[in-house]
Amino acid sequence: MKTNIFTSAILVVAISFQGVFAQKPRVTVLATGGTIAGAGTQSTSSAYQAAQLPIDNLLNAVPEIHNIATLKGEQISQVGSQDMSIDIWLKLAKRIQELFDQNLTDAVVITHGTDTQEETAYFLNLVLKTAKPVILVGAMRSSTAISADGPRNLFNAVTVAVDTASMGKGVLVVMNDKIISARDVTKTHTTAVETFKGGGFGPVGCVEDGQVFFNYDITKKHTSATAFDIRKINALPKVEIVYGYADASPIAIQALMKNKVAGIIVAGVGNGNFNKALGEQIKLATKAGVSVVRASRVGSGRVSLNVEVNDTEFGTLVSEDLNPQKARILLMLGLSQNMSREDLQKLFFTY
Repeated sequence: MKTNIFTSAILVVAISFQGVFAQKPRVTVLATGGTIAGAGTQSTSSAYQAAQLPIDNLLNAVPEIHNIATLKGEQISQVGSQDMSIDIWLKLAKRIQELFDQNLTDAVVITHGTDTQEETAYFLNLVLKTAKPVILVGAMRSSTAISADGPRNLFNAVTVAVDTASMGKGVLVVMNDKIISARDVTKTHTTAVETFKGGGFGPVGCVEDGQVFFNYDITKKHTSATAFDIRKINALPKVEIVYGYADASPIAIQALMKNKVAGIIVAGVGNGNFNKALGEQIKLATKAGVSVVRASRVGSGRVSLNVEVNDTEFGTLVSEDLNPQKARILLMLGLSQNMSREDLQKLFFTY
């Protein structure tokens, strides 16, 4: 009789544990490569080769994350993020949407190189249709370096992904204990671990000792509230960036027009300004049907419509406070839907 009671107790405990494990959030980790998957020959050297470790190695390096989520890893690509491409963006976004549409996961974490992490994050923020958490994470030090930051960043990313407070906040980047919105995040230092900043508004939250804290809500429209749906996007128009500087030449814009680009982002000086030589070529471009958006090389602040530059005269748009690389993404998406000049400008004030 005692044996039966003991056996019954064991069964109850086993069933209880099964229930606990079944209730752990399902997190799919999609790997794209980057420094977080990089490896070097010396732990004291900053030299390494990106995108060397497969996803299973990354997950096994942080066994603690298995305590908070049921994890599944997939390798989407294995590149340094300087080689990130629109084709990979489309593949990545479509796979994320598929995972959510088929209820195969509760959250997605993406391991990504830091060079173009902010661009991938913003693209996903505009095209995914979900309220579920999507988190990008990377590392500034390779997996073989002393004090590698990848394992902690990955643990924090999964911690944010499984927190219910992350629902409905769009795509987030988790780096160096900070949580930053996809729209605001930007890389500000070439090598420092604290390189990622949240623009003029700072991070939306932080992760401390396995706890998630959010500071404010994200008001710009994203994910389910945007006009773009990755399920309907299979290609993007060609948009390039021209950098502004003292005595800038119009040669770059001339070359882009010959190559029949659909849009040009001008990373202008100051408040998105350009010199007379560029201005004359910009007028020719807009009259030829090329969409030209004035952004700024400065790094923060808004580009004002019809203030220092007569945008009506030049036929130009302004990026608001989007940096040039993010303005390019939004313009590509807008042009993919054949939007008018007026509607394109509204995008930059909305997203």
